[in-house]
Amino acid sequence: MARGSTRPTSRDVAQAAGVSQAAVSLVLGDKWRGRVSETTAERVRQAARELGYRPNLAARNLRLGHTRTVLLVVPALTTEFFAGVYTGAARVAAEHGFGVVLYPSPEGVGPARDPFASAQAALDGVIASSMAADALTAIRGDQLPLVMLDSDPEGSLGAATVNLDITDGTHQVADHLLGLGHRHFLHVAADIPSWTFDVRARALTQRLRTVPGTTLRTAPTPMSIEGAVAATEAALGAPGPHPTAMVCDDDKLAAGVYKAVRRRGLRIPDDVSVTGVDDIALATALDPELTTVRLDSELFGEHGMRALLAVLEDRTPDAGDIPVHLVVRASTAPPSTP
Repeated sequence: MARGSTRPTSRDVAQAAGVSQAAVSLVLGDKWRGRVSETTAERVRQAARELGYRPNLAARNLRLGHTRTVLLVVPALTTEFFAGVYTGAARVAAEHGFGVVLYPSPEGVGPARDPFASAQAALDGVIASSMAADALTAIRGDQLPLVMLDSDPEGSLGAATVNLDITDGTHQVADHLLGLGHRHFLHVAADIPSWTFDVRARALTQRLRTVPGTTLRTAPTPMSIEGAVAATEAALGAPGPHPTAMVCDDDKLAAGVYKAVRRRGLRIPDDVSVTGVDDIALATALDPELTTVRLDSELFGEHGMRALLAVLEDRTPDAGDIPVHLVVRASTAPPSTP
Protein backbone atom coordinates (compact mmCIF):
# COMPACT_ATOMS: atom_id res chain seq x y z
CA MET A 1 0.00 0.00 0.00
CA ALA A 2 1.37 3.38 -0.95
CA ARG A 3 0.73 5.29 2.25
CA GLY A 4 2.58 8.52 1.43
CA SER A 5 1.85 11.04 4.14
CA THR A 6 -1.61 9.59 4.91
CA ARG A 7 -1.84 8.05 8.36
CA PRO A 8 -3.11 4.43 8.16
CA THR A 9 -6.48 3.83 9.82
CA SER A 10 -8.12 0.86 11.48
CA ARG A 11 -10.10 0.39 8.25
CA ASP A 12 -6.80 -0.04 6.37
CA VAL A 13 -5.72 -2.67 8.90
CA ALA A 14 -9.05 -4.44 8.62
CA GLN A 15 -8.79 -4.57 4.80
CA ALA A 16 -5.20 -5.80 4.92
CA ALA A 17 -6.03 -8.53 7.43
CA GLY A 18 -9.33 -9.48 5.78
CA VAL A 19 -11.36 -8.85 8.96
CA SER A 20 -13.90 -6.32 10.24
CA GLN A 21 -12.97 -3.07 11.96
CA ALA A 22 -14.63 -4.44 15.09
CA ALA A 23 -12.17 -7.33 15.09
CA VAL A 24 -9.26 -4.88 14.70
CA SER A 25 -10.56 -2.90 17.66
CA LEU A 26 -10.84 -6.05 19.79
CA VAL A 27 -7.35 -7.25 18.94
CA LEU A 28 -5.53 -3.94 19.31
CA GLY A 29 -7.51 -3.21 22.49
CA ASP A 30 -6.39 -6.61 23.84
CA LYS A 31 -9.99 -7.75 24.25
CA TRP A 32 -9.98 -10.45 21.55
CA ARG A 33 -9.69 -13.62 23.65
CA GLY A 34 -12.82 -15.73 23.31
CA ARG A 35 -14.07 -13.52 20.46
CA VAL A 36 -11.60 -14.08 17.63
CA SER A 37 -9.08 -16.83 17.02
CA GLU A 38 -5.39 -16.61 17.86
CA THR A 39 -4.64 -16.91 14.15
CA THR A 40 -6.89 -13.95 13.31
CA ALA A 41 -5.43 -11.89 16.14
CA GLU A 42 -1.91 -12.48 14.89
CA ARG A 43 -2.97 -11.60 11.34
CA VAL A 44 -4.36 -8.26 12.61
CA ARG A 45 -1.19 -7.50 14.59
CA GLN A 46 0.96 -8.33 11.60
CA ALA A 47 -1.09 -6.07 9.30
CA ALA A 48 -0.86 -3.24 11.84
CA ARG A 49 2.93 -3.62 12.02
CA GLU A 50 3.36 -3.67 8.27
CA LEU A 51 1.17 -0.60 7.78
CA GLY A 52 2.80 1.27 10.65
CA TYR A 53 -0.61 1.73 12.26
CA ARG A 54 -0.84 3.53 15.60
CA PRO A 55 -4.17 3.87 17.45
CA ASN A 56 -5.61 7.37 17.69
CA LEU A 57 -5.27 7.66 21.46
CA ALA A 58 -6.93 11.05 21.57
CA ALA A 59 -10.11 9.71 19.97
CA ARG A 60 -10.00 6.57 22.08
CA ASN A 61 -9.60 8.53 25.29
CA LEU A 62 -12.48 10.84 24.39
CA ARG A 63 -14.73 7.79 23.95
CA LEU A 64 -13.63 6.56 27.37
CA GLY A 65 -14.14 9.98 28.95
CA HIS A 66 -10.44 10.43 29.73
CA THR A 67 -8.02 12.55 27.74
CA ARG A 68 -5.05 12.29 30.12
CA THR A 69 -5.01 16.07 30.26
CA VAL A 70 -4.45 18.13 33.40
CA LEU A 71 -5.15 21.84 33.87
CA LEU A 72 -2.58 23.86 35.84
CA VAL A 73 -4.10 27.11 37.14
CA VAL A 74 -1.62 29.73 38.32
CA PRO A 75 -1.47 33.50 38.79
CA ALA A 76 -0.31 35.53 35.81
CA LEU A 77 3.25 34.56 34.94
CA THR A 78 4.89 37.70 36.28
CA THR A 79 7.94 35.80 37.54
CA GLU A 80 9.70 32.65 36.48
CA PHE A 81 8.53 30.78 39.60
CA PHE A 82 5.28 29.48 38.13
CA ALA A 83 6.99 28.72 34.84
CA GLY A 84 9.18 26.39 36.90
CA VAL A 85 6.09 24.86 38.52
CA TYR A 86 4.75 24.11 35.03
CA THR A 87 8.06 22.62 33.89
CA GLY A 88 8.17 20.24 36.85
CA ALA A 89 4.53 19.23 36.53
CA ALA A 90 4.82 18.67 32.77
CA ARG A 91 7.95 16.54 33.23
CA VAL A 92 6.20 14.11 35.59
CA ALA A 93 3.02 14.19 33.51
CA ALA A 94 4.91 13.21 30.36
CA GLU A 95 6.43 10.23 32.17
CA HIS A 96 2.89 8.97 32.76
CA GLY A 97 1.40 9.81 29.38
CA PHE A 98 -0.37 12.98 30.50
CA GLY A 99 -0.33 16.47 29.03
CA VAL A 100 -0.55 19.71 31.02
CA VAL A 101 -2.48 22.77 29.91
CA LEU A 102 -1.26 25.95 31.60
CA TYR A 103 -3.91 28.55 32.44
CA PRO A 104 -2.68 31.79 34.05
CA SER A 105 -5.50 33.77 35.65
CA PRO A 106 -5.63 36.98 33.53
CA GLU A 107 -5.69 39.33 36.51
CA GLY A 108 -3.05 37.41 38.42
CA VAL A 109 -5.38 36.87 41.37
CA GLY A 110 -9.14 36.53 41.35
CA PRO A 111 -11.91 35.16 39.12
CA ALA A 112 -11.15 34.14 35.57
CA ARG A 113 -13.19 33.46 32.46
CA ASP A 114 -13.79 29.82 31.62
CA PRO A 115 -11.50 28.90 28.71
CA PHE A 116 -12.80 25.32 28.69
CA ALA A 117 -16.58 25.74 28.78
CA SER A 118 -17.04 23.37 25.85
CA ALA A 119 -14.37 20.92 26.91
CA GLN A 120 -15.02 20.37 30.61
CA ALA A 121 -15.20 16.63 30.15
CA ALA A 122 -11.83 16.69 28.39
CA LEU A 123 -9.99 17.40 31.65
CA ASP A 124 -8.99 14.62 34.01
CA GLY A 125 -7.87 16.83 36.88
CA VAL A 126 -6.69 20.23 38.05
CA ILE A 127 -3.64 21.55 39.91
CA ALA A 128 -4.16 25.07 41.23
CA SER A 129 -2.17 27.62 43.20
CA SER A 130 -4.02 29.14 46.13
CA MET A 131 -3.28 32.57 44.63
CA ALA A 132 -5.50 31.63 41.68
CA ALA A 133 -8.10 29.67 43.66
CA ASP A 134 -10.93 32.04 42.77
CA ALA A 135 -10.51 31.07 39.15
CA LEU A 136 -11.65 27.55 40.01
CA THR A 137 -15.23 28.71 40.48
CA ALA A 138 -15.40 30.03 36.93
CA ILE A 139 -13.77 27.02 35.30
CA ARG A 140 -15.57 24.56 37.61
CA GLY A 141 -12.24 23.04 38.54
CA ASP A 142 -13.60 22.23 41.99
CA GLN A 143 -15.82 19.62 40.33
CA LEU A 144 -12.79 17.70 39.06
CA PRO A 145 -10.05 15.83 40.96
CA LEU A 146 -8.11 18.74 42.41
CA VAL A 147 -4.72 19.27 44.04
CA MET A 148 -4.02 22.64 45.64
CA LEU A 149 -0.56 24.21 45.82
CA ASP A 150 0.35 26.69 48.58
CA SER A 151 -2.94 26.07 50.30
CA ASP A 152 -4.23 25.64 53.84
CA PRO A 153 -4.42 21.85 54.31
CA GLU A 154 -7.20 22.32 56.87
CA GLY A 155 -9.51 24.28 54.57
CA SER A 156 -8.40 23.22 51.11
CA LEU A 157 -10.86 22.73 48.26
CA GLY A 158 -8.70 19.93 46.95
CA ALA A 159 -8.43 16.21 47.50
CA ALA A 160 -4.80 16.89 48.39
CA THR A 161 -2.52 19.82 49.11
CA VAL A 162 1.16 20.27 48.31
CA ASN A 163 3.10 22.93 50.19
CA LEU A 164 6.60 24.26 50.47
CA ASP A 165 7.80 24.56 54.07
CA ILE A 166 7.49 28.32 53.96
CA THR A 167 7.15 28.57 57.75
CA ASP A 168 10.59 27.08 58.18
CA GLY A 169 11.93 29.32 55.41
CA THR A 170 10.65 32.41 57.20
CA HIS A 171 12.15 31.18 60.46
CA GLN A 172 15.49 30.73 58.70
CA VAL A 173 15.37 34.36 57.53
CA ALA A 174 14.45 35.65 61.00
CA ASP A 175 17.11 33.56 62.73
CA HIS A 176 19.76 34.71 60.27
CA LEU A 177 18.96 38.39 60.79
CA LEU A 178 18.57 38.06 64.55
CA GLY A 179 21.89 36.25 64.69
CA LEU A 180 23.52 39.19 62.91
CA GLY A 181 22.18 41.46 65.65
CA HIS A 182 19.18 43.07 63.94
CA ARG A 183 16.30 44.13 66.19
CA HIS A 184 14.28 46.60 64.06
CA PHE A 185 12.49 44.95 61.14
CA LEU A 186 10.29 46.02 58.25
CA HIS A 187 8.18 43.36 56.56
CA VAL A 188 7.59 44.33 52.93
CA ALA A 189 4.51 42.19 52.56
CA ALA A 190 2.66 41.17 49.41
CA ASP A 191 -0.84 42.66 49.67
CA ILE A 192 -2.51 39.56 48.26
CA PRO A 193 -5.22 37.51 50.00
CA SER A 194 -3.35 34.23 49.97
CA TRP A 195 -2.66 31.54 52.55
CA THR A 196 1.06 31.45 51.78
CA PHE A 197 1.54 35.16 52.51
CA ASP A 198 -0.51 34.90 55.69
CA VAL A 199 1.77 32.08 56.82
CA ARG A 200 4.87 34.18 56.18
CA ALA A 201 3.52 37.10 58.20
CA ARG A 202 2.56 34.90 61.15
CA ALA A 203 5.84 32.99 61.13
CA LEU A 204 7.90 36.20 61.08
CA THR A 205 5.89 37.80 63.89
CA GLN A 206 6.05 34.69 66.06
CA ARG A 207 9.79 34.26 65.62
CA LEU A 208 10.68 37.88 66.35
CA ARG A 209 8.54 37.85 69.50
CA THR A 210 10.92 35.31 71.02
CA VAL A 211 13.70 37.92 71.19
CA PRO A 212 13.23 40.88 73.57
CA GLY A 213 13.69 44.38 72.19
CA THR A 214 12.62 43.64 68.61
CA THR A 215 10.26 45.84 66.64
CA LEU A 216 8.34 44.87 63.50
CA ARG A 217 6.42 47.08 61.11
CA THR A 218 4.57 45.94 58.00
CA ALA A 219 4.53 47.72 54.65
CA PRO A 220 1.82 46.12 52.45
CA THR A 221 2.46 46.39 48.72
CA PRO A 222 1.13 45.07 45.42
CA MET A 223 3.33 42.40 43.87
CA SER A 224 5.34 44.87 41.80
CA ILE A 225 8.65 46.68 41.96
CA GLU A 226 6.89 50.06 41.78
CA GLY A 227 4.60 49.11 44.66
CA ALA A 228 7.53 48.00 46.79
CA VAL A 229 9.35 51.28 46.10
CA ALA A 230 6.37 53.33 47.26
CA ALA A 231 5.68 51.16 50.32
CA THR A 232 9.33 51.23 51.42
CA GLU A 233 9.68 54.98 50.94
CA ALA A 234 6.55 55.55 53.05
CA ALA A 235 7.84 53.24 55.78
CA LEU A 236 11.25 54.90 55.87
CA GLY A 237 9.59 58.29 56.26
CA ALA A 238 7.37 57.19 59.12
CA PRO A 239 8.20 57.94 62.78
CA GLY A 240 9.65 55.26 65.02
CA PRO A 241 12.80 53.12 65.07
CA HIS A 242 14.68 53.03 61.77
CA PRO A 243 14.50 49.47 60.37
CA THR A 244 17.90 47.88 59.89
CA ALA A 245 16.49 44.73 58.24
CA MET A 246 13.83 44.49 55.54
CA VAL A 247 12.19 41.12 55.00
CA CYS A 248 10.49 40.88 51.58
CA ASP A 249 7.87 38.33 50.54
CA ASP A 250 9.38 38.01 47.07
CA ASP A 251 12.64 38.74 45.24
CA LYS A 252 10.86 41.21 42.98
CA LEU A 253 9.70 43.18 46.01
CA ALA A 254 13.30 43.18 47.23
CA ALA A 255 14.32 44.87 43.97
CA GLY A 256 11.88 47.67 44.77
CA VAL A 257 13.32 47.95 48.27
CA TYR A 258 16.81 48.34 46.77
CA LYS A 259 15.61 51.32 44.71
CA ALA A 260 13.83 52.99 47.63
CA VAL A 261 16.76 52.53 50.01
CA ARG A 262 19.22 54.03 47.56
CA ARG A 263 16.97 57.00 46.84
CA ARG A 264 17.32 57.88 50.51
CA GLY A 265 21.11 57.68 50.32
CA LEU A 266 21.34 54.45 52.28
CA ARG A 267 23.58 51.49 51.45
CA ILE A 268 22.91 47.76 51.38
CA PRO A 269 23.96 46.02 53.60
CA ASP A 270 25.89 48.74 55.49
CA ASP A 271 22.77 50.63 56.57
CA VAL A 272 20.00 48.16 55.76
CA SER A 273 19.97 44.39 55.25
CA VAL A 274 17.47 43.00 52.74
CA THR A 275 16.12 39.47 52.20
CA GLY A 276 13.77 37.94 49.64
CA VAL A 277 11.95 34.72 48.80
CA ASP A 278 12.11 32.53 45.66
CA ASP A 279 15.76 32.77 44.51
CA ILE A 280 14.84 33.58 40.92
CA ALA A 281 17.49 34.86 38.49
CA LEU A 282 16.85 38.42 39.65
CA ALA A 283 18.37 37.58 43.05
CA THR A 284 21.88 37.36 41.61
CA ALA A 285 21.34 40.24 39.15
CA LEU A 286 20.87 42.66 42.04
CA ASP A 287 23.92 44.39 43.47
CA PRO A 288 24.75 43.29 46.10
CA GLU A 289 23.40 39.83 45.41
CA LEU A 290 20.31 39.04 47.43
CA THR A 291 20.05 36.80 50.48
CA THR A 292 16.87 34.85 49.82
CA VAL A 293 14.92 31.67 50.53
CA ARG A 294 15.34 29.22 47.68
CA LEU A 295 12.06 27.63 46.60
CA ASP A 296 12.52 24.78 44.13
CA SER A 297 9.63 25.58 41.80
CA GLU A 298 10.22 22.62 39.49
CA LEU A 299 10.24 20.20 42.43
CA PHE A 300 7.05 21.89 43.62
CA GLY A 301 5.40 21.20 40.26
CA GLU A 302 6.66 17.62 40.27
CA HIS A 303 5.16 16.97 43.70
CA GLY A 304 1.89 18.57 42.64
CA MET A 305 1.61 16.33 39.58
CA ARG A 306 2.52 13.20 41.55
CA ALA A 307 -0.14 14.06 44.12
CA LEU A 308 -2.76 14.42 41.38
CA LEU A 309 -1.75 11.11 39.82
CA ALA A 310 -2.20 9.49 43.23
CA VAL A 311 -5.67 11.05 43.58
CA LEU A 312 -6.64 9.82 40.10
CA GLU A 313 -5.49 6.32 41.04
CA ASP A 314 -7.22 6.36 44.45
CA ARG A 315 -3.90 6.32 46.28
CA THR A 316 -2.89 8.49 49.22
CA PRO A 317 -0.43 11.19 48.10
CA ASP A 318 2.90 11.48 49.90
CA ALA A 319 2.68 13.65 53.00
CA GLY A 320 5.06 16.35 54.23
CA ASP A 321 6.04 19.80 53.09
CA ILE A 322 8.88 20.34 50.61
CA PRO A 323 12.01 21.65 52.38
CA VAL A 324 13.37 25.09 51.51
CA HIS A 325 16.62 26.74 52.51
CA LEU A 326 18.14 30.15 52.95
CA VAL A 327 20.84 31.22 50.50
CA VAL A 328 23.03 33.80 52.24
CA ARG A 329 24.58 36.39 49.96
CA ALA A 330 25.93 39.92 50.28
CA SER A 331 22.70 41.81 51.03
CA THR A 332 22.78 40.98 54.73
CA ALA A 333 25.31 41.99 57.40
CA PRO A 334 25.34 43.07 61.04
CA PRO A 335 23.64 46.43 61.66
CA SER A 336 25.97 49.43 61.76
CA THR A 337 26.74 50.86 65.16
CA PRO A 338 24.59 53.97 65.83
